[in-house]
Amino acid sequence: MPEKAQRVAVIGAGLGGLALGLRLAARGRRVTLFEQDARPGGKMNRLQRDGFTFDTGPSLVTLPHVFAELFEAAGLRIEDHVELMPVRPFAAYRLADGTAFEHSADLPSWLATVRRLEDGPATGYLRFMDLAARLHEVSRHTFLAASPWERPRPPPLRVLLRVPWRQGFGNYARVVERHLRSDALRRFLFRYPTYVGSSPWRTPSTLAVIPWIEHTFGAWHIRGGLYALVEAIARAGASLGMEVRTGARVTRILQEGGRARGVELADGTRAEADVVVMNGDASTVPRLLDPDAPAGLPESERSLSGFVLLLGLPRRVPGEAHHRVFFSADYRREFDDLFERRIFPDDPTVYVNLPARTDPSMAPPGGETVFVMANAPANDGDAWDAAAVERATARVFARLRAGGFPDAADAVVREAWTPRRIGETYGMPGGAIYGTHSHGYRRAFLRPPNRDRRLRGLYAVGGSTHPGGGTPTVLMSARIVQALIEARE
Repeated sequence: MPEKAQRVAVIGAGLGGLALGLRLAARGRRVTLFEQDARPGGKMNRLQRDGFTFDTGPSLVTLPHVFAELFEAAGLRIEDHVELMPVRPFAAYRLADGTAFEHSADLPSWLATVRRLEDGPATGYLRFMDLAARLHEVSRHTFLAASPWERPRPPPLRVLLRVPWRQGFGNYARVVERHLRSDALRRFLFRYPTYVGSSPWRTPSTLAVIPWIEHTFGAWHIRGGLYALVEAIARAGASLGMEVRTGARVTRILQEGGRARGVELADGTRAEADVVVMNGDASTVPRLLDPDAPAGLPESERSLSGFVLLLGLPRRVPGEAHHRVFFSADYRREFDDLFERRIFPDDPTVYVNLPARTDPSMAPPGGETVFVMANAPANDGDAWDAAAVERATARVFARLRAGGFPDAADAVVREAWTPRRIGETYGMPGGAIYGTHSHGYRRAFLRPPNRDRRLRGLYAVGGSTHPGGGTPTVLMSARIVQALIEARE
């Protein structure tokens, strides 16, 4: 390895930056991550208060082998660093009309639920999942393996012969409706594009791989909360010489001779490097290169944000499901509110995470850690003042009460995270959690590239770049960027 390419500066110590740092440190690179916050993790973070532990970002792990491969790439075993715990059932769902069901990890039980909701055979659902399985096989050899900007190797002929050309490249909502009659099952499947901050009515049907992945590879929790993964990667990286500098906000990417040469911090400190990697929102890179550059990522291109309530209850909530979803009465109207009218819905769908169901260490004895989230638009102009928070909270609790979820007036911990707070804390325009949305094929498959096309030595990793948001895809992004750096630097 040439000496000139030894030093790597990573802007941000989110999951993608940490994973890339671990991979490169294991290969002998001198890696320094510059994190503006007081600790690493980015959106994958933690709040601990009065015995309650909250994951403030991602609350679910899928594709566990991708996490294991990260540690293997550094010569380590994941079992020695974190404990993955299966979540069963995957989730409980409740519609506004009172229809309720659980998404079970047990296939015979789940198919019985499908037949009950369809009031007939599960044939349509199985055809949908077969379609998703074939799409995943194509994605595994293409989109998830390398950046489309880098002319990846075409998939094997046996894979191309199984490509479902007609339905595999249609509209997600229409393909779901073509396979299923049940409104409950349609709602259930419509929710998966929100995993990447998008609307089921505007995304391509290739996103069918998301429900297939969850059912095939399971839903997982990490003992102690998902932030334990951040801590484990940081420790492993440190043992290999990776350095994480917290409270270090990068204000400029240094460049010379058409090449990135390091970073400059808010206090004026300069750190020279042979390679610079952006682990923040990719749309903010132009401003780091030129402070007079126009602001990036227009509102119309942004993914969803979220309105989050963290509640610590002094009592247990009835029921066994770790994840719960309470659907709005009119799901289509809700997404029109979010993406067309760009307002917080009057009647939002509400997601509830109760991690102590799987991991009792997340709450004090007899208590309940409750993470509540509703989708919200990522607007610059929304003030999210106290009155707006109160209105949103009332709408969220109205939906929860309608679904039979108990009142939280006695919460001993109560904290709200708004799109504005998310955006300001993590440097994301309007709080857009996944960067750009995945509406249409261009947005879904041609996300900001992992390698800058104009400035040599500048790369991007994380959820706002290829291959997209979600914990496993962020780790895939780190693997892709590692390969690009090693091939070129």
